[in-house]
Amino acid sequence: MLDGGPLDVLTGDYLAELTMLILGRDRLKDPALGYAKTYLRQLEGSLGVAVDRGVRLVTNAGGLNPAGLADAIRQLAARLGVPVSVAHVEGDDLMPYEDALTANAYLGGWGITECLRAGADVVVTGRVTDAALVSGPAAWFFDWARDDFDALAGAVVAGHVLECGTQATGGNYAFFTGHDVRRPGFPLAEVARDGSAVITKHPGTGGVVNTGTVTAQLLYETQGARYLGPDVVARLDTVRLTQQGPDRVLVSGIRGEPAPGTLKLGLTRIGGWRNEVVFVLTGLDVEAKAALLKAQLADALAGIASAEWTLARTDHEDAATQETASALLRLTVKDPDPAKVGRPLTAQAIELALASYPGFHVTTPPAAPTPYGTFASPLVPSTTPPHTAILPDGTAVPIPPPPQAHPGPQACPAPPAFEEVGVPPAVAGGGSGTEPRGTEEGRVGDSPAGLSPAPAPDRHPEAAAPGTAPHPEAPAPGTGNGTGTGTETVRIPLGRIAGARSGDKGGDANLGLWTETQPAYEWLRATLTVPRLKELLPETAPLHVTRHELPNLRALNFVITGLLGDGAAAQHRFDPQAKALGEWLRARHVDVPHHLAPQHRAPHPAPQHPVPHHLAPHHPAPQQPSP
Repeated sequence: MLDGGPLDVLTGDYLAELTMLILGRDRLKDPALGYAKTYLRQLEGSLGVAVDRGVRLVTNAGGLNPAGLADAIRQLAARLGVPVSVAHVEGDDLMPYEDALTANAYLGGWGITECLRAGADVVVTGRVTDAALVSGPAAWFFDWARDDFDALAGAVVAGHVLECGTQATGGNYAFFTGHDVRRPGFPLAEVARDGSAVITKHPGTGGVVNTGTVTAQLLYETQGARYLGPDVVARLDTVRLTQQGPDRVLVSGIRGEPAPGTLKLGLTRIGGWRNEVVFVLTGLDVEAKAALLKAQLADALAGIASAEWTLARTDHEDAATQETASALLRLTVKDPDPAKVGRPLTAQAIELALASYPGFHVTTPPAAPTPYGTFASPLVPSTTPPHTAILPDGTAVPIPPPPQAHPGPQACPAPPAFEEVGVPPAVAGGGSGTEPRGTEEGRVGDSPAGLSPAPAPDRHPEAAAPGTAPHPEAPAPGTGNGTGTGTETVRIPLGRIAGARSGDKGGDANLGLWTETQPAYEWLRATLTVPRLKELLPETAPLHVTRHELPNLRALNFVITGLLGDGAAAQHRFDPQAKALGEWLRARHVDVPHHLAPQHRAPHPAPQHPVPHHLAPHHPAPQQPSP
């Protein structure tokens, strides 16, 4: 990034919920630790280049010890002979806090702004919101006031696009097969004084920046139309995306509102100890083999707090290789007592090798238990953290809370959220509110029912403007499966017409979908209700699901409460951060109007090698699952 083109500020986002747990354990071993040591290693060869080119460095790599990292950078600079001015931001750490391992409030960007105004070349923070790494420098560069809400909201959105790096330039992109994304370059934002920004990348770098890649990142780990932060509420339903040219997407039109009076507090705790054994089941009678193993280990598992079996049918019938003929049966155990889930238990599993199902083997030898963590995100008043900028000369500057939201009607009402509805929103007559949900940027609360979307132009010229009738080819919302009476359909994977991006927010999962055309969005909007989502993803059936619409982005966003248990660190499910949840949904087959389906070709059937009928076992034909 330093060598590839001009930059004013280079940011670095090193923190996640799981990272805070790891840093907390580091701090237990050595109070001088608690920051991301990789940042120091990266500065070895780049600090001099940044200073020579006048590029300011802003990072949250300080983690639990921003002052410690700031001192380490000064020592590094002295050793390298690089004159550098270093400042840091503190006040997010609220330890001691109950029985937590770490307790950090998500601060905003004004501490960063103050450090840059004081001439800092490097600004180190602890737990700030990911987007604050961009909004803080933007406020410094343009000298914004604290109530420049629209401009601040635009910078927050730009920061959200940049925070996951190459996810904005083709990494983890649903439609990756249409582009060369082998080595995607990192994104950058050309931020304007009004808060609008062009998302692009340095010339000659790989990957792609288009409205699809930006849309995917905008939907990532968000929970509704209002993206709440410590400094401002960014209205995602007002975002407009315009492809200005190759690898250049203008993000504009963002409306901002005053910040709420609360901040998200990220709490990590040691939840207990876990262990696992993965058994390989090869060939015939996979279900029976799994049942035998479960019965044989039932007594050994009786006194353990949590024992979960998961059978992954990775096996294929008449497989050409042994690996593709095999399924995986995973046993995961958890308990507050490490002795209960340690080697005595895993040894019992291995000792069944000569007395269980045919072909018994496991993927790894018995292992010692490992600790797992939990994550929670209560709210605290925004006045609680002592948000402070420590300037290069050591001066401590208190950062006051932002201007608070005031009661009264919103100038730009958000579209309603729809929860557990059985009919498309267009015929539901509004949605019910829901209890607030946590987000990276603070906390999202759903708006009252019956409010209409904000009047902002759509990003695509062929799209219907808000409040107008859908495209003539689109099915009218509210027509059952969205196909329209008499419309010919074809059964294809949902992902052939919709992209998706999913992720974790504590114990909740976020799942966003978007389409590339307005007719496809009208069909998706009418079809993918909460009950239909639960049919397609049975794991979500018993959980609370909220659906949000973002018409400007041709997108739906689902929040699935509790899917991830106590958060990623607890490793509650096979995909503990829900990173592939969207790809699972895209792989589910649905009936799509024929005119919306892309050209596709049915796979050729595999050659059959029938067994003579008089030699075949007389088993009833297997029941086919319902569509």
